[in-house]
Amino acid sequence: MKGKLYIVPTPVGNLEDMSFRAVEILKEADLILAEDTRTSSVLLKHYGIDRPLQSHHKFNEHQTAGRIKEIILGGRNVALISDAGTPGISDPGFLLARSCAAEGIEVQTLPGATACIPALVSSGLPCDRFCFEGFLPQKKGRTSALAALAGEARTMVFYESPYRLVKTLEQFAEVFGPDRPCSVAREISKVHEEHVRGSISKVLAHFEANAPKGEIVIVVGGLPAAAKAEHRNKYKEERDGREEKPEEAEF
Repeated sequence: MKGKLYIVPTPVGNLEDMSFRAVEILKEADLILAEDTRTSSVLLKHYGIDRPLQSHHKFNEHQTAGRIKEIILGGRNVALISDAGTPGISDPGFLLARSCAAEGIEVQTLPGATACIPALVSSGLPCDRFCFEGFLPQKKGRTSALAALAGEARTMVFYESPYRLVKTLEQFAEVFGPDRPCSVAREISKVHEEHVRGSISKVLAHFEANAPKGEIVIVVGGLPAAAKAEHRNKYKEERDGREEKPEEAEF
């Protein structure tokens, strides 16, 4: 009989955000996979969880996924956790989940913590439709990724390092415009949780004066309807201009 893969969210800040079911699943698992065993040991100790623990992170997941799959096929239940939040969301987890699902192994993901949703809902920006972009490319592909989002009408959610926040907001001001509404959530569910809301230029000025620390989520309003139509017409004019440009004669 096959075992199961449980994907278990862990708190993004306050340890008390752990669900009762998540604790029980981890207490009963035959093996717990952790992004960083040192970080996860603090959580497991807090809840009196003493189960075999093994590292599973982005640098070894390609090598370990096959072996873990065989362990589950052998009848043992495995639980996957990350340092914080839901595995697979800007954290390791996708590769293992895909591998197990392709093998017919039951994959159960428990509902739970993620930094994305609290930041979005608390932003005061429309959250009925949104796009999650996670971490933008740091170098190659960053410019094109931002350009592709210039006409996005939905609210956009990004993760960012505090060390790159100011630079990223400067780029957002260039691409989306300095007056676009924005919210930066910092240290969600922790003692020093902070939400800074306003235009991109206003939020940028705040963090230029106050060096950011901790985990960062940026929420940016989508392109307004009127501006979207203008953006679409401008794109159409540029495209038509390229299509009508006569080809140079070959000699």
